[in-house]
Amino acid sequence: MIKNLAIVLSLLLTSSGVFSQTQISGIVNDTKGHPVPGASISVKNSFDGATSDSLGKYSFSSTDTGLQTLKVSSVGYRSIEVTFQISGKSIQMNLQIKEEPNELKAVTISAGSFAAGDSKRGAVMSSLDIATTAGSNADITAALKTLPGTQQVGEQEGLFVRGGTGQETKQFIDGSLVNNPYYTSVPDISTRGRFSPFLFKGTIFSTGGYSALYGQALSSVLLLESVDMPERSEIDASISPIVVGVGTQQLADNKKYSWGMSYSYVNAAVYFGLVSQRPDYFRLPAFHNADANFRIKTNNGGMIKYYTTFAYNDLGLRTQDIDSPTLKNAFDLTNHNWYNNLSWRQPLNNGWRMTLMTSFSTNLDNIQQQVQGPDNQPRIFPDTAYMQSKNFILANKQNLTTGKAVFEKKLSGLSSFRFGAEYWYNNNPLTYNDTLKVLHDQLISGFSEVNIFLTNELAAQLGVRYEYSTLLKQSDVGPRVSLAYKTGKDAQISAAYGIFYEKPDNQQLFYSPDLKFTEATHYILNFQKMNKDQIFRLEAYYKIYNNLVKTVPMGYNYFNYTNGGSGYADGIDFFWRDKKTFKDFDYWISYSYIDTKRQFMNYPSKITPDFVANNTASLVMKRFITNWKAGFNLTYTFATGRPYYNFMVNNEGKFFTADEGRTIDYQSLNFSCEYIPSLSKVKPKTFIVLFASMSNILGYNAIYGYHYSFNGQTKQPITPPANRFYFVGCFLSWGVDRTQDAINNNL
Repeated sequence: MIKNLAIVLSLLLTSSGVFSQTQISGIVNDTKGHPVPGASISVKNSFDGATSDSLGKYSFSSTDTGLQTLKVSSVGYRSIEVTFQISGKSIQMNLQIKEEPNELKAVTISAGSFAAGDSKRGAVMSSLDIATTAGSNADITAALKTLPGTQQVGEQEGLFVRGGTGQETKQFIDGSLVNNPYYTSVPDISTRGRFSPFLFKGTIFSTGGYSALYGQALSSVLLLESVDMPERSEIDASISPIVVGVGTQQLADNKKYSWGMSYSYVNAAVYFGLVSQRPDYFRLPAFHNADANFRIKTNNGGMIKYYTTFAYNDLGLRTQDIDSPTLKNAFDLTNHNWYNNLSWRQPLNNGWRMTLMTSFSTNLDNIQQQVQGPDNQPRIFPDTAYMQSKNFILANKQNLTTGKAVFEKKLSGLSSFRFGAEYWYNNNPLTYNDTLKVLHDQLISGFSEVNIFLTNELAAQLGVRYEYSTLLKQSDVGPRVSLAYKTGKDAQISAAYGIFYEKPDNQQLFYSPDLKFTEATHYILNFQKMNKDQIFRLEAYYKIYNNLVKTVPMGYNYFNYTNGGSGYADGIDFFWRDKKTFKDFDYWISYSYIDTKRQFMNYPSKITPDFVANNTASLVMKRFITNWKAGFNLTYTFATGRPYYNFMVNNEGKFFTADEGRTIDYQSLNFSCEYIPSLSKVKPKTFIVLFASMSNILGYNAIYGYHYSFNGQTKQPITPPANRFYFVGCFLSWGVDRTQDAINNNL
């Protein structure tokens, strides 16, 4: 009995030693000292562990001894392992884990960049916003002019951004350059863009500091990403006094491919009969536009997309000749444009992704300029050089072929690395009267870029771009750096730096093929606070221009060009958008201040360019009344007066300023509305939108600048062709009812 009791006591004592427990406790925090609830803490290769509570606290017991490894993990955070010693004494161990970069939470690099698209996180504007902004009439460029950093230039097409000319902003579709994104210029009349906003699921408007993947834009890029697949098959039509159109998108039953096409015809005869125009149109503007596309899904989530568009238009107009009260200038234009874009993006093995893209475009402008008498018949002036120059025939053909390859490797978290190469071949034959000139150039580019997300709060983008032009026989290297740091919930600061290059204009290269790249250096600092209902942005920038093109007079109407120009631009941009404060009411306010001076072209000194207003502001308001299924939109834009100059050549063959001044302030109040009738009982499904708009409803008399006579004694104001613009139209879709989508998106 005593022997058995001794054995039992011995076993109890032994088991007591074996099953002695050590208490392990502490707090789990993130890198900012905030508690992390729900974190899993455990001894590796053991069942001992616990989960942190709402305060990040944890506590558990372990029977292990000796050197052990503690593993800590939590959803959205990087797992860590900590080595520690268990010796039987209680252990207090506070732990810190880093947040895993997450696409929804991570900081975005936003310096100089406005995202505008239905699929983009943090979009400032959607495609629907672009279409319904009063005064835009579904023109992408017109809508973007309500954002800060842009100028209200009404006599020339293009986006004039932060002191840059319209030529210094380039447009890209699916990564490929669009050589002629606007309809051909008409004297003193701004032409609209060629593309509908509904072709694109995403738009990024960069006012500076853009990615190394893009080049040859001194000031800005507009990046357009086309829609992948339509949601369903449908047929569309549009009817108005100005335009009629029809189109279709067809989606395969297996949703792996689609195709579509459309055609529209624009004729201003009825409209001009109702609304008088200042120019005398002897041939009314007429436009034929057709496009087609196909989309194919490949294996592993790849996509092949092709888009083509063809446009033909012609017009003729007369204006008063400034050098004579009896003569007229007759301008005659016929334009053919064909654009093609093919892209293929494909995920590869081991986290790689490939994107290949190519495009081809050709644009032919046949222009005839004539001086005519009161009887509208031609007048010839053989002994007057400046009058001779007003009679000419011009055939300008621009062919551009591009190819681009981008390879991207996904690194840990959201970080990635990409590199690639690009090739442009430009062939530009130009015939002026009987003289033919042909310009050939090959631009070869290489680029690399890395996106580094250290945490959800800190990210950087580092890139470099190399370019070589066979025509200029010159290469350049442009570094690009962007940083972003999250300062609080929905708030961040960003900074960007980059050097950007651009070839001189082809018309300048015809005269001076030995020109070099123009250059701009950007510095940008940005603060942004954004959630789904409100956006606040404040951005400051500074730009330095070098090697700008200057005009050297070589006798009347003959010029040479040099890279002797320079300049600067600095300013502040403000943007506020609010969908929250007032029910069913959306508005945004933008304001820009710019101080800029340039010595380029025929400017005799460093002065403010004639396309720049120092202060520009826009107020855009949208109200959708759900019960009425109707929306009302209002846009007011104000800009201080722009400078104007008359530059003449003195006896020493140098430019001087013979006259200068500043235009009156620019103002415009625009209105549009849309109504969606209920057609739920109509078969097949039908969606209809009735739309009406009126631009400059107060009839404000805008003056964009002045033209001067040859002797400088007479000047004519440059004004819009009419004080107001009206549009009414009906848009129909069969096979789809988008009524609820329109309401949800606050049409």
